Amino acid sequence: MNTILITGTSSGYGLETARLFDAQGWNVIATMRTPREGLLPESVRVLELDVTDPGSIAAAVEAAGPIDALVNNAGVGAIGAFEATPLATARELFETNTFGVMAVTQAVLPQLRERRAGVIVNVTSSVALARMPLVAVYTASKTAIEGFTASLALELDEFDIGVKLVQPGYGPTTGFTSNGHMRLDAEPYAPFVERVMADFQQQGVTTAPSDVAETVWRAVHDQTGQLRFPAGPDAVALAQVR
Repeated sequence: MNTILITGTSSGYGLETARLFDAQGWNVIATMRTPREGLLPESVRVLELDVTDPGSIAAAVEAAGPIDALVNNAGVGAIGAFEATPLATARELFETNTFGVMAVTQAVLPQLRERRAGVIVNVTSSVALARMPLVAVYTASKTAIEGFTASLALELDEFDIGVKLVQPGYGPTTGFTSNGHMRLDAEPYAPFVERVMADFQQQGVTTAPSDVAETVWRAVHDQTGQLRFPAGPDAVALAQVR
């Protein structure tokens, strides 16, 4: 039975991905910063994992044992004018969205390299496909992983390890925040922020968690060498015109 480790499974994309792989007969290791009961079937193994804590990463990877696939899904966000974004908040986003992905990947790589098998899927965002206002820091943290993943794919091809990107469209499933509702306004930008937020609300959610879970499934099983997998109708449309 194949084993998959997924980060950030307490809600949204990660939760739905864990459910899908479990339903398809995989051995699923679902990790959360704060494990919660009742979210997943009993067949799913839940482990505590904070991607910003090296000790937590090491303990979770050791407890997980051999894995065949890693999905780096854990992420946080903030929305608002860049001028109003404290650098402490920017660092928080990068610690999870960028360095967290790198740290978990680095912890898992030795076993994949030794077996010369496996796949790593990094979940980014459609902000890598088209410009979006009021998410400058979030975009920076996610596009950094786009470049990281593209380069890593070339390195790990030497060891027959697949490396993939899944790019969800618009569908913030965790409030797009790291701690409650994080909306960072600066007074001079207020009219612009209000217009953009109104557009977001009118657009509505176009990417469902199931869209992302199914795309992760395709990425994990892909044998064509494809790197990028847009998820959701809007992301697919953006990828086609990019």
